[in-house]
Amino acid sequence: MHEGHDDPVFFATQFVKGLREDIRAVVEPQVPTTVDRAVIIAKIQQKVVDRSKLKGPAKPMAPKPFAAKPEAKQATTYTNLWRDKQLRDYRKANNLCYSCGEKYEPGHAEVCSKRVLVEKILRVQPDVNKIYLLVRGTNESSAKQRVQQEVIGTDLFGKLREKHGDVFQQFIQDKIVALPGDIICDNLGLETPKLETLAKDIDIIVNIAATTNFYERYDVSLDVNVMGVKHLCQFAQQCSNLKMFMHVSTAYVCGDRDGLILENPIQPGESRREGRYLDVDAELRLVSEAKKELMADASRHELKTTETKAMKELGLQRARHFGWSNTYVFTKAMGEMLLLEELQLRGTTDMAPVVIMRPSIITSVLADPLPGWMQGTRTIDTLIIGYAKQNLSCFLADLGLVMDVIPGDMVANAMMAAMVAHSEEAAAVPPPVYHVTSSLRNPVTYSVLYESGRRHFYPNPRVGKDGKVIPTREMRFFPTVAQFHLYMMLTFKLPLEILHLVNLLLCGLFSRLYNDLNRKYKFVMHLVDVYAPFALFKGCFDDMNLERLRLTITMKTPEDHMFNFDTKIIDWDDYFTRIHIPGVLKYLCK
Repeated sequence: MHEGHDDPVFFATQFVKGLREDIRAVVEPQVPTTVDRAVIIAKIQQKVVDRSKLKGPAKPMAPKPFAAKPEAKQATTYTNLWRDKQLRDYRKANNLCYSCGEKYEPGHAEVCSKRVLVEKILRVQPDVNKIYLLVRGTNESSAKQRVQQEVIGTDLFGKLREKHGDVFQQFIQDKIVALPGDIICDNLGLETPKLETLAKDIDIIVNIAATTNFYERYDVSLDVNVMGVKHLCQFAQQCSNLKMFMHVSTAYVCGDRDGLILENPIQPGESRREGRYLDVDAELRLVSEAKKELMADASRHELKTTETKAMKELGLQRARHFGWSNTYVFTKAMGEMLLLEELQLRGTTDMAPVVIMRPSIITSVLADPLPGWMQGTRTIDTLIIGYAKQNLSCFLADLGLVMDVIPGDMVANAMMAAMVAHSEEAAAVPPPVYHVTSSLRNPVTYSVLYESGRRHFYPNPRVGKDGKVIPTREMRFFPTVAQFHLYMMLTFKLPLEILHLVNLLLCGLFSRLYNDLNRKYKFVMHLVDVYAPFALFKGCFDDMNLERLRLTITMKTPEDHMFNFDTKIIDWDDYFTRIHIPGVLKYLCK
């Protein structure tokens, strides 16, 4: 009997009280306000508990037999494909962006990732006064040219071109201003008069700048992902009409965790290793001292190579010392700490509202404006490209695990919704955090991606450099790092060692072959080392704040369909088969 109570909180509380103790210990602190919410959290924790009780090593998941594949036809576009491949190889060898051909520098990929948001704003909010894009460039002309090539000149802006026709370029010139500067510099690398003008004009700052390389130099990552946040905060203090500061982070700042991961900010000094305090200033000093030692020890000729390797290794070492898997998520976490520290220091009266957006793995556009469009290879795309080219015979992944992915247009929609919801509010400490994720509301496993790939590639195999069809074969998956290492040792490492001995006996006859194979082996093992925490991630991202935001926008705006970020509408099997995989082949696998 409920004794006349009709309050949903009462029923939720009674439900929680009846849970098993080990599950209640996780559910109760989250104070669910409805029974449905309590049930969701309890089910997630139940899965975590059950998984931890499993005994014995997991076996590699064998793919299901697939129907007989039809004979593939010779592609007629071989010449164009080969030309694209040559262009991509040339740009790779010369450290140029695969998409635009410009010099690839830290943060360049993030210039490309702004495109979806910029296009959306221009299309649905054409009355926006100006959009300022801070990009690296020697002068205004080079910055403008870079934005034209990397942003405006892409397929993504097709709808806008069609809408504005002959006046498209004039519309762009009126709305977009390219600023030659750098987020790693004081005053953003801008001259004082320009900075003062911007401070009067800007009302919303969106920080998307980042270097997303998992194995980036530590000094570079600190400059972009940490000090860049500080420099933007300093600039924000000068903006007299600022309504919001939006910081785009990543959901994986949580570190390697199991269970439900809440939308909570990272506190200054917080570490993922118990008993360790993360001091951002100390990390900056450590890098400075390490570089001084390298300059003193290494010769001028060797300095660049030695310093690059040392800085990369230092980044991974420090990340894992504090409990993060790689330099990227580690420095993004420090960026959040610094942002919260600035907010706590200055107080809510002197700061505009701050909002932190944490997307998970961003994939291709789902619907609007161009399904399948993407920029930059994500973790799951490595699997797709390797399978497409049939140069990946095995992969580290538990096909039963949930991978948290989110289409790029939904991320842009969530960001715009947050702008609408918070731009007129007062600043709050701590600031609101939004997980733009899918693992809670519409989870999808790696097996769905793999089966989608098989359905696509068996009837549509790729064509090699020689014009011959590359037969599609099955892949082997290993759910643990230990099993993967054992397989690699027996299948590749031992034959390599035998080849090494034969090479020594024959006075270096096979040196080139051995060095090439050994380099490839080390590269694969390094990739596994860096990507393993993502491939085997067992956490689930809570998105209650994001759901509240979605409901708020739905009530406020009748045109909410234009800002849809409800992952429940996604049929993942259809999305991967019909949209994402073709998008990878079109935009990445050239």
